[in-house]
Amino acid sequence: MVDTKLESEVETSISKSWTKLFSSFKRMEEVEVVESLTKSNYDVQVMGKKYEDMDDVEKAIFNTTKRSLNLNRDLSIRHLLTLAVGGAIGTGLFVNSGSALNIGGPASLVIAWTIISTCLFTIVNALGELAAVFPVVGGFNVYVTRLVDPSLGFAVNINYLAQWAVLLPLELVAASITIRYWNNSVNSDAWVAVFYVCIFLASLLDVKSFGETEFILSMVKILAIGGFTILGIVLICGGGPKNGYIGAKYWNDPGSFVGASPGSQFKGLCSVFVTAAFSYSGTELVGVSAAESANPRYTLPKASKRTFWLITLSYLLVLTIIGCLVRHDDPKLLSASSSVDVAASPLVIAIENGGIQGLPSLMNAIILIAIISVANSSVYACSRCMVSMAEIGNLPRIFTYIDNRGRPIVAIIFTLVFGLLSFIAASNKQEEIFVWLSALSGLSTLFCWLAINISHIRFRRALNTQGYSLDELPYLSMTGVIGSWYGCVVIILVLIASFWTSLFPAGSSGADWESFFKGYLSLPIFLFCFVGHKLYKRNWSWMIRSNKIDVNTGRRMIDKEELEKEKQEFNEYMARKSFIAKLWNLWC
Repeated sequence: MVDTKLESEVETSISKSWTKLFSSFKRMEEVEVVESLTKSNYDVQVMGKKYEDMDDVEKAIFNTTKRSLNLNRDLSIRHLLTLAVGGAIGTGLFVNSGSALNIGGPASLVIAWTIISTCLFTIVNALGELAAVFPVVGGFNVYVTRLVDPSLGFAVNINYLAQWAVLLPLELVAASITIRYWNNSVNSDAWVAVFYVCIFLASLLDVKSFGETEFILSMVKILAIGGFTILGIVLICGGGPKNGYIGAKYWNDPGSFVGASPGSQFKGLCSVFVTAAFSYSGTELVGVSAAESANPRYTLPKASKRTFWLITLSYLLVLTIIGCLVRHDDPKLLSASSSVDVAASPLVIAIENGGIQGLPSLMNAIILIAIISVANSSVYACSRCMVSMAEIGNLPRIFTYIDNRGRPIVAIIFTLVFGLLSFIAASNKQEEIFVWLSALSGLSTLFCWLAINISHIRFRRALNTQGYSLDELPYLSMTGVIGSWYGCVVIILVLIASFWTSLFPAGSSGADWESFFKGYLSLPIFLFCFVGHKLYKRNWSWMIRSNKIDVNTGRRMIDKEELEKEKQEFNEYMARKSFIAKLWNLWC
């Protein structure tokens, strides 16, 4: 009798669990959206018009504002920061920096990454200001459409979406190749299947659990960077078992730059500029997460600045150290058969050259975790971009499906389906296929960054034209409009450098058209999307006039007097703090 009752209770519990699981995938009811709109502190009227009377831009603004209320706002500063770290610190630092060292030399690494970092600082500040004012789903994907031009927004978004869609299978293949460091007898597709299932399960978590997963993966990378920095300093000072004092020896022999003439050295530096810009891709993910962050007014500016410092310092410390520990003409840098083979990792080479046993294998494991972390972030970025593009009207409405747990489940599934391309890992053509897939969106990061700065410039222009005060904004960019203009200039110069080094790569005697299309194929695709959208929508204006830009819908409405009071109280609070605390608050 007892056994029968216990069995019945177990069956009931299992039944309830399955019912709860299946119900979590149901669409979030529209009535919840309406209730959220009425209870929120958003201004959801678009120029005082009814929905059927709105134009395409106004509908896009209204839809993205409404949809942002359906996503769970569970991401803290810690989650936002580690999500950006997950997307930005990966093969760019651990592997591809080796080819940059070989092309440009150690001085080129430091110069290029430092200058690109100053540009990135303007971007995260501009993004922090916009996201604090408009914490909508998709973040900067929406800002370009509503603040600059719908056609430009469409072209930028398509390229950015393609970048993250391609990145998922690319990183899964990279992970399977990394395993070859220990065992190359197992079919690569078997490892792809293992990693694919892990990413699949992580993607189905609610946003807070997903953030915790990414936090753990990112912490492993951060701790590894800290450990390598300490080890690197010890090796440079002669504390390793194999070499004596190294110091800046490799900066003198074989030299700080690559090339016999100033012209060839400058070309090598320009090539490194392009690599540096691409390596920081993913830092802007903090803006994609705007609608899912807790208290965006506070968390987004803080997360943006801390993301910048964490990622920038990680890159500059590691790159300076490998420039001292690895010769730029070390044959191991280009001995790998694949662009993602860890045999070409300058970190692994530095440890091996130092004569330390066991640590190269550990570093390889960390690189594997870094690759999986980037793949994990790519699913998040791609799915959220698809939701925002569908709300804007650039993709079918089916991608706006949000389930009861606040997950854009249709967009996630589509991203994972595209990730099945990773099962070509066992093909002998996999590297060639992914080179051309990557070329489709090769410049998307630069287009995205340029669009963010332009959006910030247009936002400030609209505020000035329409008579709004900057005192009404919850957060002001530290670099202001001047910083955004500086960012635009640097990005344009990098695009010019990319054009030159793609058409005439370092070491070539003439034009290399295959290299050019691998590096610049995304530009004609970008132009095709831009012009095609103009023709389809019959939108002949270059940008939205500043007096027509909607700076209110979806905006966090804050009482000016209340905001001023909060600022005064905070200033009084900070006045009692130490100089270090004040400095931390200003920059972080």
